[in-house]
Amino acid sequence: MCLIGQLLIDYTGLTPARILTSYVVAGAVLGALGLYEPLIDWAGAGASVPLTGFGSAIARGVRRAVEEKGFLGIFSGEFTAASAGLGAAVLAGLIASLLGRPKDKGEP
Repeated sequence: MCLIGQLLIDYTGLTPARILTSYVVAGAVLGALGLYEPLIDWAGAGASVPLTGFGSAIARGVRRAVEEKGFLGIFSGEFTAASAGLGAAVLAGLIASLLGRPKDKGEP
């Protein structure tokens, strides 16, 4: 996954933010099509942890919510599936902001 990202940075005009977003979308599409689970079985944490795994988790959560709640599950499934990861990211950001000292760009 990292190799593909590096090649995209080196040989295309895509910014890192667009590549990361593309990874999440690719994971969601592959997860919705049922193609991401075999990749996770083969690669393990190398496929479930990166951004593509996040996209796949969102697709899996939406699928489960639609099975349980019908059409309205489309609007809630992604939040329940991704809540632990998003909560951990927000908490880590909060801790980093409390421990870090902001500096002006001109300061050494």
